[in-house]
Amino acid sequence: MGIKIICKNQRANYDYFIEDKYECGMALLGTEVKSMRQGKGIINEAYIVIDSSGEAWLQNATIPHYDFGNINNHSETRKRKLLLKREEIDQINKKMATKGFTLIPLTLYFKDSLVKCEIALAKGKKLFDKRDTAAKKDVERKLRQGQFD
Repeated sequence: MGIKIICKNQRANYDYFIEDKYECGMALLGTEVKSMRQGKGIINEAYIVIDSSGEAWLQNATIPHYDFGNINNHSETRKRKLLLKREEIDQINKKMATKGFTLIPLTLYFKDSLVKCEIALAKGKKLFDKRDTAAKKDVERKLRQGQFD
């Protein structure tokens, strides 16, 4: 079972408190998969919306054009359907409604030959939370390195 990471959301842990993680598939076009095989993809500004019919959509994720594509190449920032079970979507909807969570993508990766997306229920951090997290990381790094100031 080989896993090859395509892209990560680098700012997710800085901007959000991560609560629950889910793995889901994606409905993609052929040129999108070929572009991802080249290691291209950006999900830093992406977010996930669950519409009224109960389907999850990845929005604002950029998958660049495939270099050797033709006139039928995909649109770079189109919305993409996420493949989740109905029970998972209902569970996510319930948590988002009651606790004020948002749904963000963390990682795009190949699992065997399938493109998977790791998504997370997250709560946004305030500025003082971000400072506190950065200070804790700094202390932990100094302790690991043996610098006891």
